[in-house]
Parts: sequence; structure tokens; C-alpha cells
Amino acid sequence: MQMLAKLLVVVAFLAGAYLTSLHPTEVDWTAFGPIVIAGALGVIMSKRLEAAAAKDDSVLASNRQDLEDSLKNIVKNLSDLEGRKDKVPTYDMRFEIDKLFREDLIRFADARETMKHLYGVQAYADVMSSFAAGERYINRVWSASTDGYVDEVLTYVSKSLSQFKHAQEEFNKAVSSAR
Repeated sequence: MQMLAKLLVVVAFLAGAYLTSLHPTEVDWTAFGPIVIAGALGVIMSKRLEAAAAKDDSVLASNRQDLEDSLKNIVKNLSDLEGRKDKVPTYDMRFEIDKLFREDLIRFADARETMKHLYGVQAYADVMSSFAAGERYINRVWSASTDGYVDEVLTYVSKSLSQFKHAQEEFNKAVSSAR
């Protein structure tokens, strides 16, 4: 059904593009109007199907576990990295970040919308505010590593850890209040 909705959007777009290319200054609105409506219906169908799939109990349970596990892994790996950050050569820190965090950051980001369904928009905002700041700091460490800025690498590993710990606290608070 989702494929049909997206196909409707694509076909409507292509048909609309074709109709508007027939004449440089005029559009046949009797043909173009229904195509626009068909495209809009395709978008509405697609969005409703996505929302229904996102609320499926098995998806919610799986994503909740992904959120919890990935956040726990990120905090654990950052804590370990914090303890040995001065022993990792500055230019190698970016490779450590890729190795330790890439998978968990992606997994968390893919499942993040589930927080809205399980814990509400405010809990989502509280968690994501700290998570996004922590992710920005990790990206800053990566960039500073590439450029060879030792002090910035050391500083932002600590700042990132602080933000991710706060995100984990907010997530745990949301889980507790939902029970």
C-alpha cells in the first residue's frame, strides 16, 4: 500500500511536469488540477501509512530497546574514551569515534521518533536536546582530530560525555514516568 501511495506521488509529479512543459506560458488547468489532487492524496496516504506503522506495538518495542541499548553503549564507550583520551593520538581520535559510536548513533537516530509515541513530545524534546548537543560535540572532536587540535579534542570528549549522560538520565526519567 505504501508503494502504491508513493507511486501515485511520482506519477502525479511526472504527469504535472509533462503538462506544464507543453506550452511555455499556459497550463491546461482542467487536466492539471486532478493531477495535483492525485499527488496530494498520494502524500496524505503515505503519511498516514507511515504513522500507522510507527505506532505498531512490535516496532515500538524494538525501537525502545534500540534507544536504550544504543544510549547505554554511547555513554559506556564515551566513559571509556574519557579515561584514555590523552593516550589516543589526536589524529587517530576520529577513527576511534567512527569505530565506537557510528553504529549506535545511527541506531538511536533511526528509532528516536518512537519516544514521541511512548513518552510524549516533552520527553522526546528533553532527551533529544541533550543527545543532539552530545552528537555535535562528538562531531567537533572528530573535526578537531582531523585538524590536529589537541586541546579541543580533549575538551569536547568530556563535554560530549556530559551531554550524553544527561540524555540518558532524561530517557530513564521518561521510561520511569511511563510505567
